Amino acid sequence: MRNSDDFLGRLGVDTALHSKIVESIEQNFRAAILSQTNRPRRMAYFDGVLLRAHRERVEEIAGLRAAGSKFIGTFCIYVPEEIVLALGAVPQALCGGTALPIPYAERTFPRDICPLVKSTLGLAFSGSCPYSPIEDLAVGETTCDAKKKSWDVLGEEGGLHVLELPQKKGEGNLELWRREVEAFKTRLEELTGGVLTRERLSAAVRLMNRKRKALAVLHDFRRLENPPVSGRDVLVVTQGALLDDPERFTANLEALNDELRDRAAAGVGPGRDGATRLMVSGCPSVMGNWKLHHVIETSGGLVVCDETCTGTRYFTNAVEERDGDLAAQLAAIADRYFKIDCSCFTPNDERLASVVDLARRYRAAGVIHYVLQYCHTYHIEAIRAAAALKSAGIPSLKIETDYSEEDVGQLRTRVEAFLEGIRA
Repeated sequence: MRNSDDFLGRLGVDTALHSKIVESIEQNFRAAILSQTNRPRRMAYFDGVLLRAHRERVEEIAGLRAAGSKFIGTFCIYVPEEIVLALGAVPQALCGGTALPIPYAERTFPRDICPLVKSTLGLAFSGSCPYSPIEDLAVGETTCDAKKKSWDVLGEEGGLHVLELPQKKGEGNLELWRREVEAFKTRLEELTGGVLTRERLSAAVRLMNRKRKALAVLHDFRRLENPPVSGRDVLVVTQGALLDDPERFTANLEALNDELRDRAAAGVGPGRDGATRLMVSGCPSVMGNWKLHHVIETSGGLVVCDETCTGTRYFTNAVEERDGDLAAQLAAIADRYFKIDCSCFTPNDERLASVVDLARRYRAAGVIHYVLQYCHTYHIEAIRAAAALKSAGIPSLKIETDYSEEDVGQLRTRVEAFLEGIRA
């Protein structure tokens, strides 16, 4: 670790605080993830993706920049990764999932905003984010008020580009989004000095579609009566999808899927006979945040589906590979990303139908609405989601929490009571 810390120090990172944050993440990872027994052997690669994310991955990206690539930091799965990859740049999620940096954000921002936003900003403000010094462009979007007003404070000059995501899904809204994707393409061409071609974009589309297909195969194993992998391990893989080189990630995921196929055929699972199948719906759980899944799966439950941005939303729907010119392929990319079911849309009947459909397809006995504190869109939409699930005969429970460990006991009590109610 010493060489990595020396490298980060030369970048200007506060290595003392950074090491404290990484140690906290690793401690939580050991308790929530590595404490499991009978894990798939190939999960070791994905454990490494997360554990190397704040050190070795930073050095790798810095090396790619030295060779001429640009580094694009993202905050949301609405950023079209195909365009970034086709222009020879490196996309990487920058979202924070740990509580330690939050006080640094609260010196500037209100306390009563989403912990994901505060954790992300706190990493940057405290000088402990190892990616900030090597970032060529950060890409924000308008999915929530906290983010939108944060971009105003940070300013769009130089290193920030904001994608405007419409709040409705009509034809006119789709046209606006297509123009936003075109403008993003132009911004990246200016940044990289390259020109997007149909051939390079098509190759990036094929790579990302392959990645999505591998993730879909992984999640399909969870539909089995005895899934060969735990919900926590699937979460680790999906978190890694936002942090790793896509081609390397996909090759390792395809190898993991081969192992899971063998485990399923042999009837080998995570070793929780009689566990109650649950779906988690709502806010994402980015790297550093395994709290709710750990509580569920150590309280008699098994997470068999994640209707979140670190779950089905990330890989659902492939980009249509369209014949024709570059504009047609760009429109296909825009159309695919516009289908993502975020709670920012209104009306949002598509997401409500998706929640019920996923719960049925993964045979979840109940659904937990996961709400990060002060995330108003998911919090309020949970009302209609609960009603839709109730009409379908599926019980649900709303959990509102943050990144601290202080409420773990309370969460466990509520989850256990929910599971007892389902079994009764």
